[in-house]
Amino acid sequence: MAIPYRITGGHGRRSPLPLPTARAILAAVITGAVLSILCVLSFTHSFSYLGFQPRSVDKRESSRKYLYWGARIDCPGKHCSSCAGLGHQESSLRCALEEALFLDRIFVMPSRMCLSSVHNTKGIIDSSNATSNPRWETSYCAMESLYDIDLISKTVPVVLDNPRSWYGIVSRSTKLGEGDVAHVQGVSRDELKDNPLYSDALLVNRTASPLAWFMECKDRTKRTSVMLPYTFLPTMPARKLRVAARKIKEILGEYDAIHVRRGDLLKNRKDRFGVERSLHPHLDRDTHPEFIKRRIAKWIPKGRTLFIASNERTPGFFSPLSDRYKLAYSSNFSGILEPIIENNYQLFMVERLIMQGAKTFVKTMKELDSDLALCDDPKKNTKNWEVPVYTR
Repeated sequence: MAIPYRITGGHGRRSPLPLPTARAILAAVITGAVLSILCVLSFTHSFSYLGFQPRSVDKRESSRKYLYWGARIDCPGKHCSSCAGLGHQESSLRCALEEALFLDRIFVMPSRMCLSSVHNTKGIIDSSNATSNPRWETSYCAMESLYDIDLISKTVPVVLDNPRSWYGIVSRSTKLGEGDVAHVQGVSRDELKDNPLYSDALLVNRTASPLAWFMECKDRTKRTSVMLPYTFLPTMPARKLRVAARKIKEILGEYDAIHVRRGDLLKNRKDRFGVERSLHPHLDRDTHPEFIKRRIAKWIPKGRTLFIASNERTPGFFSPLSDRYKLAYSSNFSGILEPIIENNYQLFMVERLIMQGAKTFVKTMKELDSDLALCDDPKKNTKNWEVPVYTR
């Protein structure tokens, strides 16, 4: 209801009637409460505009500065025109997240991940289609379809570089002035943290190594410098993937698992004398069923349920193991997986969770000295091409 006005004599000016004392106090209290609510709503809206809602356990509340590495993992760089596998991209992403954690900044994560055609072949869920080698139609997928962004943000603050959030950050930095964006290349983390030229900037735009983002974390051999372990991202899949893995593990009961990576690692090349050579000379031999059976016998007793995750496409390839173990594959759980799996990266993330839940897990090759592995060849060999070995 409008406050009544009275006409003053001679000048035609209007002045409000004085409010009684009690009404004045009540009006002041109401006005203050309304303004407080508007301030809270405005603050909440600013968080929402950047793509997330404030939560008591969300690390994004503790920082209002941002770190940006690029619109795609490993790009700019040599991988802009190509696409690496999931493990390669996770190493790079983990490196960027680790820097954001070190600098206490919100990491502006690419909203999409590139899917390598080499690692994105269909047919593993449906074993009847294993030899036709069809490809998933898409070459990208939404980062949210792979990872639980809110779960990651409980450890490392993250916001996706989608239009709603990223352009809000960019426009805000532009309004605040050009000096609030620091473009850096070849600058160490310590300097980014200690030098006010960088630490005071609203946005740090890093151009990482053109070889790969993870090259910025080459000091990871120093264990004290590792802020995020290798296992961090493998435990952060999207909720629907975690639910699928949990259902499959419940069906399996107590089980063991092996990861048999063949396919892309079995590529040989001929030297100048026409002799076949391989970076992993024992891998083909050691990942054949008769050698697998001999290798794992000391770790996995006869009669156990054995879950096998592999990129081997030959139907029945692992059948010789069935005389000793009860075999299980992803294809046995197509009713759970087919409704949610849209690419091979998602499938491997589910399989990885299943393998993590195994009583005994045997990898293809060792990553740590304590790992159990089918093959003793070094996983990271990139230079020594040797003649393949097929005998004992």
